[in-house]
Amino acid sequence: MSDWMVTQNSSAGRRPRALSPLREHLRDTFWFAPMAAMVGVFVVWVGAQALDTAIVDALQEDRDYETLDELLRFAEDAKAVVSAVGSAMMTFIGVVFSISLVAVQMASGQFTPRVVRLFVRSRITKATFAVFLATFVLSLLVLTSFDSVEDPRAVTSVPLVQSVLTLCMVALSLLLFVLYVNATLRLMRISHVIARIASESFRVAASMPVPVGGQEAPVLGTETAWVPHEGRAGVLRDVHIARLVRVARAHGVVLRLIPRIGDFVVPGMPVLAVYGGPVPPRRVLRYAISVGVERTYHQDLGFGLRQLSDIALRALSSAINDPTTAVQALDRVVQFLAALSRRPLDAALHRDRAGAVRLVQPVPGWTELVDLGFTETRGCAGGSPQVSRRMLAGLDDLLLLAPPERREPLLRHRELLRQAVDLAAPTSADREFALRPDRQGIG
Repeated sequence: MSDWMVTQNSSAGRRPRALSPLREHLRDTFWFAPMAAMVGVFVVWVGAQALDTAIVDALQEDRDYETLDELLRFAEDAKAVVSAVGSAMMTFIGVVFSISLVAVQMASGQFTPRVVRLFVRSRITKATFAVFLATFVLSLLVLTSFDSVEDPRAVTSVPLVQSVLTLCMVALSLLLFVLYVNATLRLMRISHVIARIASESFRVAASMPVPVGGQEAPVLGTETAWVPHEGRAGVLRDVHIARLVRVARAHGVVLRLIPRIGDFVVPGMPVLAVYGGPVPPRRVLRYAISVGVERTYHQDLGFGLRQLSDIALRALSSAINDPTTAVQALDRVVQFLAALSRRPLDAALHRDRAGAVRLVQPVPGWTELVDLGFTETRGCAGGSPQVSRRMLAGLDDLLLLAPPERREPLLRHRELLRQAVDLAAPTSADREFALRPDRQGIG
């Protein structure tokens, strides 16, 4: 996801990749990989069929009918295998699909419905379905290549290469099935789900441009115009930063994204403010802003913390009562906030090749991220000593890492947590125990 973010290095930083938004959106779909695999296997089959035909023509020109006769006998045996593969693959696909549905249902019910995105984005899941469907399509295509003529002088094609290719696809399908089951079982374990959420969050943080060489935020001046949202209502998923930077540079203006990624936008709502000139033509801004029905990781710095908070809240509910899961979520919240404790926040500045700021993108500030990571979990932690001890330890660690100007929200949450424990714990001994920092909760 960090491939196409414009760096703030004034000396010709790495150019953004224009297709990255499309690539990211395709990762959130499930149809693209299977469709591409079926188209690809059709092209491969055409090549294999041409090769088989060339082999037969060469043998007939050499009058090597004995070898052709052996190939025909091999084709009869291969036809039975290919037919069995074709009938078995659809059953295999049904089994894999059933496993996926059960895994998704269990994960969404136990953790949070937003973790379903992890299954949709899973490369091994898409690869498994793609290869299974491709194998099934290939087996049907190969069956059409078998010639009913038994005379080696009159035969036109013997699917030798095609049959070997089908067997290779079957072997690949079996290997992917084993990897798929292993990956699915891992995604059903909360520790791996939380780790995946944290990993995606760190990719977003790594993609954010970081000032270098003492660069400061520019003074934008007076807003000269703004661009309304003309598409459908929905969640702002991402913006095509590379395109917006090019447009702003070509027209000599600076653009500022008004809503944050993850905000809900409606038609007519201002989405871009223009500084230093008139509004660029609407046609050049078309498809620069993507709106969907749900938030994504792509450019949303707070989405990972939102999911970790949801997991912790559900774990602390009376229906589940699993404080250990809440502690695991807090581990990653602290890790993520620690990584951002000294990084500039509030706005991401995207520059062109000459180093001039062309796009200002709002991002959550430090106080907002701390509140998102701790507020809701803290509200349920008063009656759970394991969670309160882990949260206190995390806040203390962040107080050591954060610069002085960023300690206020951490101290505020520490005091509010102490007050919540004082209200929930019945005795002074319980309060003292619950307010003793411990990185394992209750080691």
